[in-house]
Amino acid sequence: MSLRIACVGVGRMGANMARRLKESGFAVTAVHDLRRKQAQALAAELGCEAPARLAAVTALADVVITVVTDDAAMEALFATKGDSLLKGAAQRLFINCATVSPQTHVTVEARAKSVGAQSVEACMASSITQARQGTLYLMIGGEAAACERAEPVLAVLSASRRRIGPAGTAAQVKALVNMVMNINTAGLAEGLGLGAALGLDLAMLREVFSQTGANSRVLETDGEDMQKRDHACYFSAAHAAKDSGIAVQLAKQARVKLPLAQAALGQYQRMVAAGLGELDKSGIAELTFPGRGPKAAGRAKPARASTSGETPKKSPKPLKPSRATGSKASSR
Repeated sequence: MSLRIACVGVGRMGANMARRLKESGFAVTAVHDLRRKQAQALAAELGCEAPARLAAVTALADVVITVVTDDAAMEALFATKGDSLLKGAAQRLFINCATVSPQTHVTVEARAKSVGAQSVEACMASSITQARQGTLYLMIGGEAAACERAEPVLAVLSASRRRIGPAGTAAQVKALVNMVMNINTAGLAEGLGLGAALGLDLAMLREVFSQTGANSRVLETDGEDMQKRDHACYFSAAHAAKDSGIAVQLAKQARVKLPLAQAALGQYQRMVAAGLGELDKSGIAELTFPGRGPKAAGRAKPARASTSGETPKKSPKPLKPSRATGSKASSR
């Protein structure tokens, strides 16, 4: 395809999205990451450039996809002064996939429009393997014309997508998705932790949960990992803390009390403070199971993925497929 695409932030998610686009026939012309060696390695794999400057990335692309960690990272990418993706950005389309605050997406859209560019938020509710396979679920926000322009790219990256509304609204929905997911994860950890303290067979308990009102997607993806202390990272505790924090802040702005969301946020913040932020969110079980705790979790050596390519887990489980590269999915 003649459309030139650049990817900024080529950790676990961004790199696999770039690979998917390349294999689907798009011209991936540039990748960028603050970790230069990582970007250069991916560029060599894809046969593209890895510019050090953001303005050079924009110059090489018609569409720029960003997958970064937080609001500060997005602010740096779309800065109004110094090196920025906005330099020479007229007619470009930015597709921003990170989970950041809704206001940041609104700000980025306004800055893009000021230089004659377009911006779309494409918030992801899937993991590494789905990024590689092009089966992401995307929540889309932005002006209708920009979303329509982004559709050919988004169609290759996702199995399903839903336009939520104007800039910021998809980020609001994504914050709520992750808030509920994080509450469910914390609740499951407490249920299994109490079951362990009572001496119950946890495999039996998980099976009973699956047939009752205690069932959840989190039970399928994280339940066995909690029991076996396998916290190799799909979605880090640090990201869970960040995303729950966004939801709690939205609640404060709306003057709504969310005691469960606040409690789950507190648990993930405990993990980060204890140096466990890079464990998968399933690692929250380390705070609830008897005989564990932050110090014990820090001494544990959870299974880690390879640093090159995708590595299958010891045994396949429903909804939790093979792990991909071991680098953090963010650049800035």
